[in-house]
Amino acid sequence: MDWNHYRFRSLWALPAPAPAVCRALQRIEDYPRWWPQVREVTRLGGTSGTIRIRSVLPFDLTSTMRERRRDPAAGVLEVALSGDIDGWARWTVTPRGSGSLARYDQEVDVRKPLLRRLAVPGRPLFRANHALMMRAGRRGLAAHLQAV
Repeated sequence: MDWNHYRFRSLWALPAPAPAVCRALQRIEDYPRWWPQVREVTRLGGTSGTIRIRSVLPFDLTSTMRERRRDPAAGVLEVALSGDIDGWARWTVTPRGSGSLARYDQEVDVRKPLLRRLAVPGRPLFRANHALMMRAGRRGLAAHLQAV
């Protein structure tokens, strides 16, 4: 087992139609407004940018995102990640009742040296940290969508 390899999946039931959710998720520069753990996003061009995140644990993760797929009709947004974490992340948004379901999939390898050294004892904490971040993101996006 590679202790520095992670796969995550989160499902967010949201109170807005799928096209509105896709539009909000496409605007990565707005993430810090509604997702507390996304501390900073800087666009590097039309299809790339840097993101700095920090959840409960006392460390930041910084990665460069490069768009791999944007298909609003299918509700799919996917980026390649490089930096403190390398891999990919994908949103898939589908209609669900009067709202939508946003599925977040991520597969990454940790590259940040401190986290690599703490891979075995820290793994449960890193997974819990990610879960807390995703829970806050869902709440933040739901509130943002209702306010818009």
